[in-house]
Amino acid sequence: MADEPNGAGERKLGNLRMIWAHAARYPGHITGAALALLVAAAATLAIPSGFKRIIDNGFVVHGGNIAPYFRYLLMIVVVLAIATALRFYFVSWLGERVVADIRKAVQTNLLRLAPRYFEENRPSEIASRMTADTSVIEQVVGTTISVALRNIVMGIGGIVYLFMLAPKLAAMLLLGIPLVVLPIVLIGRRLTAISRQSQDRVAEVGAIVAETLGAMKIVQAFGQEKRERARFGIAVDRAFGTARRRIVIRAAMTAVVIALIFGSITMVMWQGALDVALGRISSGDIAAFVLTGGLVAGAFGALTEVYGDLLRGAGAAGRLGELLAEMPEIRAPATPMALPEPPRGHLTFDHVTFHYPTRPDVAALDDFSLAVAPGETVAVVGPSGAGKSTLFQLAQRFYDPQQGTVRLDGIALPDADPAAIRARIAMVPQETVIFAASARDNLRYGRWEADDDALWAAAEAANAAGFLRALPEGLDTFMGEGGARLSGGQRQRLAIARAILRDSPILLLDEATSALDAESERLVQTALERLMANRTTVVVAHRLATVRAADRIVVMADGRIAEQGNHDSLSAANGLYARLARLQFEGLAA
Repeated sequence: MADEPNGAGERKLGNLRMIWAHAARYPGHITGAALALLVAAAATLAIPSGFKRIIDNGFVVHGGNIAPYFRYLLMIVVVLAIATALRFYFVSWLGERVVADIRKAVQTNLLRLAPRYFEENRPSEIASRMTADTSVIEQVVGTTISVALRNIVMGIGGIVYLFMLAPKLAAMLLLGIPLVVLPIVLIGRRLTAISRQSQDRVAEVGAIVAETLGAMKIVQAFGQEKRERARFGIAVDRAFGTARRRIVIRAAMTAVVIALIFGSITMVMWQGALDVALGRISSGDIAAFVLTGGLVAGAFGALTEVYGDLLRGAGAAGRLGELLAEMPEIRAPATPMALPEPPRGHLTFDHVTFHYPTRPDVAALDDFSLAVAPGETVAVVGPSGAGKSTLFQLAQRFYDPQQGTVRLDGIALPDADPAAIRARIAMVPQETVIFAASARDNLRYGRWEADDDALWAAAEAANAAGFLRALPEGLDTFMGEGGARLSGGQRQRLAIARAILRDSPILLLDEATSALDAESERLVQTALERLMANRTTVVVAHRLATVRAADRIVVMADGRIAEQGNHDSLSAANGLYARLARLQFEGLAA
């Protein structure tokens, strides 16, 4: 998601087509907004006509009987008020609805993308786009476009009425329009680039906030508050500096345009006063001309500010459009092959070579082959970086290998639907993910349709029922950010209960007991033994003491299988496993 060259995304405002595509789904509200806008603009332009009648007919013709003309003017005001209120309702509704639809569409597309995308693009920046950029779009749809259309209608209608009142004066006024448009175009190009930079700086601020708040314990534990405050201050100052340049440019553009517009009007009014003195036009005509000219000038002046807002909206739409246009690398084929029924749980890696996108020079797996038989428990051990966790990434098809094939029950993973593959796998990660939701919803992540009886049964099997019942509101208790209300062992047991609920034929365990105290480890280990029963299980083990009961131990080094067998045979072979075991057990003894 690399940044475009400044201004490239919104130079012709073409990105606003994405906003229109979402708004066009609501033709009734668009029609209502358009009609209300036209009526409000017409009523606004009718006000100068009312004053013309008061001056020419009320004062001059009827000797001061102005009551009927003021009643006419009040009627226009009532129509204007009602039409403006309706316009506000329709366009505000459209703004909120379009933003909601865009947010849902972006989130839907993000959920389809493979993990690689989120390794190369910061999730915090994506979150900023989902909030800050959609807020800009809400302003564009709910306010800016409405203001732009209203001022265009008023500007065009006002010019037509000016020609009806005094063609010569109107022609003089029109001569000044090119003088107004030219600075808009010239200064607007510079404003385009600054608008994009400003949005990028705001996204950077949001990313730093999310990152720091998410790691607040580490920040405070290492005493880095001052550094983080300084880093955030630099980002805020950069955002302010860019915003200040944008404001200066917009202010300069506004000043130039307003000076040109009202300077032109002043010169035209000078000529109009001479025409009134010579009897060429009436006093009512010049009064109406002045009022209408002011409305036209205000309309074109407002358009200069609207243009800047449209550029910001185009930049925001372009950034969100990038997220909407992103295609998932991992997706189901056009005609996916069905996995065999009933599931067997047979997992094979056939001469697999894989490089992570962020580390293309290092092979995480190098010509790796492994077959895990249905119901077999295989423990995978080895030094850090040997490629152990990569097996899980490929088995769940979060990535595709550059060479070789991964198969589930005899079907190559790229030939099947990824959702069908993942439905046959339960995962208990080392770093347990607990959502900021209730305990019930965290458990139901394993099987969303599960009822409370099934939830409690899974909790009992995972040795989690005791602490769940002790929570203030039971399963309805809010877990806090990242499960802050639970201990490490409780989080692990909740994750195991989630995997028990999933009831899948293949179980992937990423050493779920490596960071627990002895009591928690005993409870978790007992729960894992229940979970592993009658399932194909692959355990990535960091503690060798947890793998002695495995049917087979696979020792990995540098992305390959260095040796395999059971604990006794590998210990007797005096190879890598024996060396790792000695280091660990001697360390425990010491």
